[in-house]
Amino acid sequence: MNNYRSSFLSSIPPVVKNLIAINLILWLASVLTPGLLSRFGAGTELSDILGMHYWASSKFNPAQLITYMFMHGGFEHLFFNMFALYMFGGILERLWGPKRFLFYYLVTGVGAAIIQQAFWSIEYHSVIKALDDAISANSGQVLLNSSSSIGQYFRLENISSFDAPALIEMKRLFLNMPITVGASGAVFGLLLAFGWLFPNQELYVMFIPIPIKAKYFVFFYGIIELFMGVAQFSGDSIAHFAHLGGMLFGAILIMYWKKKRLF
Repeated sequence: MNNYRSSFLSSIPPVVKNLIAINLILWLASVLTPGLLSRFGAGTELSDILGMHYWASSKFNPAQLITYMFMHGGFEHLFFNMFALYMFGGILERLWGPKRFLFYYLVTGVGAAIIQQAFWSIEYHSVIKALDDAISANSGQVLLNSSSSIGQYFRLENISSFDAPALIEMKRLFLNMPITVGASGAVFGLLLAFGWLFPNQELYVMFIPIPIKAKYFVFFYGIIELFMGVAQFSGDSIAHFAHLGGMLFGAILIMYWKKKRLF
């Protein structure tokens, strides 16, 4: 049994192995020691410090563009991302080598974060403008009269009586709401790379009874993510545009490498 475990671990390339270990350690830390973090003044959850907040939030730190990809919202989230990292990342690290693989992984993860920030900026623009107008007018009624989607985020009772200080606090709470965690953006970058470099490799996907070529799987998965991102179904908290961002930055990087004949 020990020989099998040793053989299995030694078969995992070093960068993939270390990435999985870091993600697992941080997930365990977020589960086992949340109360110890309150002294840092950033809430009681590790994800509140390392997760990525909206760039206009007082909780945002540029380092979160990297740290967010090592945090996860639950064991299921962690498991599927790490399984995909093991399956696709191992092949790509052996192909590219550890340095180039790690560079690609981080670039696609940061790229996913940038696209998610851009999406937030577009999505929240009307609400932030309405809040600013209401603050300037010192009147919550201005907010109620706006065409923004503020009702999706706050209960509207008594808002008409809000003055500027209350509206400023409301804006602060609103800016602190969005947060993203997870390696999914980088994992989607790996998926894109695998489909690009091994287009005819057949994959067996859960709930699909027949194998599907990697190029078709990546294409249709990307279409689904785009549809889900645009549709914005109620209750859907998945960062679909971050996933697409990982694929986009992955495609740009691979095209650049191919142009420079780096592989």
